This record gives sequence, C-alpha cells and structure tokens, in this order.
Amino acid sequence: MVQKASTALTDMMQQAIAREIQVSVQYMWQHIMAKGLESAEIADVFEEVAVAEMKHAEKIAERLFYFDVVPTTKPSPIKVGGSLKEMLEADALAEEEAIELYKAIVKQADSEGDSTTRLLFEQILSDEEEHHDQFTTLLGR
Repeated sequence: MVQKASTALTDMMQQAIAREIQVSVQYMWQHIMAKGLESAEIADVFEEVAVAEMKHAEKIAERLFYFDVVPTTKPSPIKVGGSLKEMLEADALAEEEAIELYKAIVKQADSEGDSTTRLLFEQILSDEEEHHDQFTTLLGR
C-alpha cells in the first residue's frame, strides 16, 4: 500500500522544491556574475552549492511523485544581488528561510509517522546548515 501524505505536508514540500529551484538558478547566476578580488573562490562556492541545491530539488520531486503529486516547476523569486557582499547576504537569508521551512517539514512528517520524508529533510537540512555556514563565513571576511 502506498503511503499518503497530508495536503499540509505536500504543500510544504512544494514550497521546498520551488525554493530549491530558485536558489539553484540564483547561485548559478551568481557564479557567472561574481567579480572582484575574491570572486574566483566565491564563484566556485556558488557553483558547488547551486549543484547541491538542484540535487535537493530532484530528491524532493521524487518524493512528491511517490505521493502521486506533480512537483512544481515554478521557482520562488530569484534574488541575484549586485556586489559579492549583496549576493552572499541574499544567499545567507535564503538558507535561513530554508532551514526554518525544513525544520517545519521534519516536524510535520514526524507527526504523520512519515519517517522517509522526515529522514530526507533531515539530510537536506544538514546540507542547508552547511551552506548557511559557508555564506556567513565568506561574509565575515
């Protein structure tokens, strides 16, 4: 028997995938647009994190598809920024928002007895915390 998820949980997962698509595009554009003395190292971080975020989107899409829900293809609003500092500030904020959302998804999945979704989002949450740390460390220079 296929497990069903509540509308609340699948709606939050749709928010998550929209966010993952948003930041994968956002970070990839920043990778291309990064200029300045420290841009090479920071551009590499943008690219690395963009790829990780796209993999998160894929995992979330697979989970939604398991629940017979068509994953969204519409990203949340993309905020590229201008200077490297503005880019990193936007990215740190995006990661903070993700951390908050993913903690809520973990809690909701746990309350529904959905250990697979809970574990998936615990793993993604760990990555998001690492990304937040990368961006805030780069801002602290």
